[in-house]
Formats: sequence, structure tokens, C-alpha cells
Amino acid sequence: MESRAGLAATPGALPYYVAFSQLLGLTVVAMTGAWLGLYRGGIAWEGALQFNVHPLCMVIGLIFLQGDALLVYRVFRNEAKRTTKVLHGLLHVFAFIIALVGLVAVFDYHRKKGYADLYSLHSWCGILVCILFFVQWLVGFSFFLFPGASFSLRGRYRPQHVFFGATIFLLSVGTALLGLKEALLFKLGAKYSTFGAEGVLGNVLGLLLVGFGGTVLYILRRSDWKRPPQAEEQALSMDFKTLTEGDSPSSQ
Repeated sequence: MESRAGLAATPGALPYYVAFSQLLGLTVVAMTGAWLGLYRGGIAWEGALQFNVHPLCMVIGLIFLQGDALLVYRVFRNEAKRTTKVLHGLLHVFAFIIALVGLVAVFDYHRKKGYADLYSLHSWCGILVCILFFVQWLVGFSFFLFPGASFSLRGRYRPQHVFFGATIFLLSVGTALLGLKEALLFKLGAKYSTFGAEGVLGNVLGLLLVGFGGTVLYILRRSDWKRPPQAEEQALSMDFKTLTEGDSPSSQ
């Protein structure tokens, strides 16, 4: 359905789900900062507090910003397609840069303390997420932003791009949960089972992570909430296909 101005109408419930996702996401970021400030001494680039840069950066980059990048095509329904693509790509760039800061922080902290690297399931999943995230962005840029890919090739790759984007986001949330549990167990040990304040706060943070991830994925899976193609986009797509593959628009 379209509005009187010829713009695609926004589904009635979509803005509420998007607003709820943002409330959850911002709460996750704020609670992560509160946890690190109240129970871990805050954050700093030097000394024992350097490690705390890692969880904060990962939550901001690979959870909140990555989730928002996935929602771009649901929120900006009437903007030019290329503008939406650029915003989608830029949010992923910012997310990756912030995540890299978090990775550097934890590796540098381990080096200074003489701790082993990459032995836990959390670290293996984290490295896998970062590799998949970078490859996904690079391939997506090559197909959808960098000129040269044919119309049919873009069409065939698009379902894979959407699938792996959601999968990487889901894996990011799971990896964050593993890291949160690991951090709580390392510090609290047997006290974790006594329902202490930090343990309860960590558990609530974990539930909020699940809530944010689930809300984002629910918005993405609703086919009726997808960004509808605009008339000029359909015309450009047909012209592009005609130029690159020799098809006639009238034959479609």
C-alpha cells in the first residue's frame, strides 16, 4: 500500500518494534558501561582496566551498530536506494572499526600480562565473527556498491548476503553471551551461585542481549515489512539489466 504522495506507507506496527529494538540496544550499551564502571573499575587504555575496553567496544560495534545496520532497509523505506546502501555500509564500517579497537585492547592486555590467547570457545567464536564480518562487508561492497557486478549476479547473491548478515549478527550475540558468562565466572567463581549483585546484573544484561537480537531478527524476517522497490528503482534495474545482459524490458 502507498500513501497519497506516492511514497511507500510504513506498516503500522513497524515503528514500535524499531523503537523497542533501539530502547533495548541502548539499554544494553548503558548497562554494559554500568557493569564495567560499578564492578570492574571502569575503562582505560593502560593498566588492568584496558581489558574492559574489549566488552564495551564489542557490544557497541558488533551488537548495537551491526543490528542497526541490518535495520536500515526497514527504517528508510522511501530514501534513494543508493543512499540507503551507503548508510548500511558505513554503519558496518563504524561497527568493524570499533570492534577492532576492542580486539587490539584485549590482545594487548593479554600480551602485557603474559596470558594465553585464543584458547576459549568465546575467543574462537569472536575471531570467526570478525573474519566473517569483514568478508561479508567486502563481498557486499563488491556486489552492491562497486560498479561492475551484473544485475543477475547481484540478484543471485542477494539472498546469501541477507542470510549471512543475519547469521553473523546472531553469532555475534551468542559470542557476547559466552564472553559475559566467562567474565562472570572468572571473577566470581563459586560466588556466582549466591545471586550476588554483579551476577544478577550480568544475567539481566545477557537477557537484554537476547532481547535485542531477537527483536532485530524478528523485524528482518517479516516479509511484509521489507522495503518496497520504488518505481524509479524498478526502471533503473530493467535498464541496467538490458545494458549488461542484452534483455529487452518488454520481454520480462
